[in-house]
Formats: sequence, C-alpha cells, structure tokens
Amino acid sequence: MAATDPREIIADNPMSARQWIVVILMILLNALDGFDVLSSAFAAPGISKEWGIPRSELGIVLSAELVGMGFGSIFLGSFADKGGRKLAMLICLFVMAIGMYMAHAATAVWPLTIWRFITGLGIGGMLAATNAVVAETTSKASRSLAMALYVIGYPLGGVIGGFAAQSWLLVDYDWRAVFLFGATVTAIMIPLVFVLVPETPAYFAARRPEGAVEKINRSLRALSQPLIDALPPLKTDGPKPKVTDILSKPGLRKVTWMLAFGYMLHTLTFYYILKFAVQVVADSGFTQPQAASTLTYANIGGAVGGALFGFLLKKFDIRGPTIAALLIGVVTVAWFGMGHGDSLAAWRLSGFLCMFFLNAAIVGYYAAFARGFPAYARATGTGFVLGVGRAGAAGSPIIAGFLFDALGKDQLFTVSVIMGFGSLAATVLLFFLPMRDGDADHAAQ
Repeated sequence: MAATDPREIIADNPMSARQWIVVILMILLNALDGFDVLSSAFAAPGISKEWGIPRSELGIVLSAELVGMGFGSIFLGSFADKGGRKLAMLICLFVMAIGMYMAHAATAVWPLTIWRFITGLGIGGMLAATNAVVAETTSKASRSLAMALYVIGYPLGGVIGGFAAQSWLLVDYDWRAVFLFGATVTAIMIPLVFVLVPETPAYFAARRPEGAVEKINRSLRALSQPLIDALPPLKTDGPKPKVTDILSKPGLRKVTWMLAFGYMLHTLTFYYILKFAVQVVADSGFTQPQAASTLTYANIGGAVGGALFGFLLKKFDIRGPTIAALLIGVVTVAWFGMGHGDSLAAWRLSGFLCMFFLNAAIVGYYAAFARGFPAYARATGTGFVLGVGRAGAAGSPIIAGFLFDALGKDQLFTVSVIMGFGSLAATVLLFFLPMRDGDADHAAQ
C-alpha cells in the first residue's frame, strides 16, 4: 500500500467485475429514470380521454416531473456531494417510489400533476448522483464506453416500459397501471443499491471525513482495487462542493453556463418528441397501444444511437460528433413533423430516427459533464447543469402544447420546426465550449 490519491488508482487500474456490476446498476437506475419520466407520455392518451383535457393542459401534466427534475438535480445533486452518492440515490429512490404510487391513485389533473412533480424531484437527484458514480468508479480507458452505456439506459427504460405498456399494461388495464408498474420496479431497486453499490472513493477523498483512509479502503476493497496507507496532502484548503464554487472559479464558470444553456436548449427539442409523439400518433387515428409503440421504437432508436455514439467517442473528441448528431437530429424532427398519415411503420421509423440522433447528442453532453467538472464538485456541477437544462425539458411540452392550441393540431410541421430550433441553438454553444479535463485543471491549481 502507498500514500496516493484513490482517484488515480481507479483511473489507472483495469476495471474489476465489481466495478462493472456498479456500472450495470447505474445503467438500470438510469433506465428506471427513463421509464418514470416517459410513463406520463405512455399514459397521456388515456388521461386526455378520461378527463377530456386539451393539449395545453396535457402539456402541463407532462412537464410536471420535468420541473421537479430541475429542482431535484440542483438540490439533491448538491446533497450527493455533501452527504454521499449512495445515500442520495437511496433517498431519491424512496421519493420516486412514493410519487409513482400516488400518481396511479390520482383522481384529478392537479393531484396527478403534484405527484408527478414530486417524482421528478427524485429523478433529478438520481441523474446527478448516478452520473457521478459512473465517472468515479471507472478507469480512464473504460470511462467513455461506460458513460455511453449509462446514457443509453435512459431510452432503454423507455423501450422496456414501452413494450410493457403496449402489450400488457394498456391492454389489460388502464393508464394508472403504468404508474403502479413504475412504483413497483423503483421499490425493488432500493435493496439492490443498498447492498451492491459502495460509496465512491473519490467522494471520501474529496470530503476527507474522519476516518477517511479506512472508508476509502473499504470502498477500494469492495471494488477489488489496491488499498492506500494515507492520502496525499491537500494542495489547497479543500474546496467545498457548492453551486457558488462552480460559478465563481474562472476555469469552471464558462464551462458550467455553456453546458447548462446548451443542454437546456437541446432538451427543448428532445422532450418534444418524447412527450408528444404518443399523443400525436393517437390523434392520427391509432389505438393507445399502437400509439405507445411509436415511443417504444423512438427509445430503441435512442438506445442504438447512444451505444454507437459511445464507441464513436472512443476514437474522436466529443465536439465534432456531437455537433453532427445535433444537426441531423434537427432534420429528423422536421421529418417527423411532416406527418405520416395512416402508416404506423412510417411513424415508428420517424420516431426511431429522431431519438437515434437526439440521444446520441445527449451522450455527448454527458461525456462533457464527466470531463468538465472535478470530482469534488462533479455531482454539484452535473446537478446544476441538469437543473438548468430541465428548464428546457419542462418548458418543452408546455410550449408545444400551447403552440398546438394556438396554431391548430394540423400544424404539426410548423410546431416541429419551431421546437427543432432548440437543438440548432445548442449546436452553436457547443461549437464555442472549452473542452478540458476538470480533474486535471483542479490538480494544477
């Protein structure tokens, strides 16, 4: 054993089986987040039909968990840096399970909206914590691939949930079963995380609590990595993870804001497809299960696009491929907006292509999050960026809903082109984003 930084041990040594188990669990948690977010989209036609609400009001329901995700990303993301990644994930799972269960029991629009908001709080905090865990339990050689696999977990959850919805939940039951199914799966994940996921060595190294070396070695032992005798002395007074820190340091401030606004603008386009595809197809004359299948295919496209993009990032830098994915994504959204009449196959293909490229760009952004923030503020920085970004996600179904009401349901192409401008603007910001290694920058200070 030696006095060294445990973050270097994780970064430089080959991945153990236990590390890959942790990564797989983070993928499953991201898949759970993906299903929980999209559950309202799968349920949308049933909600609209049962309660007779217009698209503008439906847009508010669909945005509720996205608003909650914004607050959860900032506040619970910051908690993940102060109280630990593992504790934050367990709290978030509990909040999500309660929110999903109560949503299934809602009898009116506003109670449903409130419980979807509460569910979103847990989802937002979960995204920030799991992103940090993947970054901090993987080697440099495997980090890009692990991050790509983690990101595709989000649409994978939509795929699994979509097949469950279109072949079982919406066939044998009604829209409430979608939320109950999500609550059950969320509850199952709580003991798995408690038993199988250790706190990250990077968290203890950054916070340096009493008995830090013992706690770090416990984590390293669980991850089958070499142990340490002592931590190296701090080069600074030990920066505390807080939002004001990522906004005050010159090296982090520009990266933080450009990532935040770029991600926000992209999610404006991204969630337009995810949240309104099912309703648009249902209004074209298809049954609820048939309309839900469009979103299932869209999420298959997102999973495939994210996976392929992850391998692409192993050979190329983040910027170029992500810009290409953003621009092609704008084109596919416009094609979706051209409408496909009574051809369910064409609607499915359109959804597949949209999410193939839009989610590939999400992979690029998550890779930029992992690179852009140092370990001591990674969950805080990621949570802040995701929180600001959720403004675009939350605004997306609301804006689209009011555009449909103002312009008419037959103006699908016009609405789609307007919503596509989000990813186009994100392209410009990404072009000027400084790309650097946050941990390297911090070590140099």
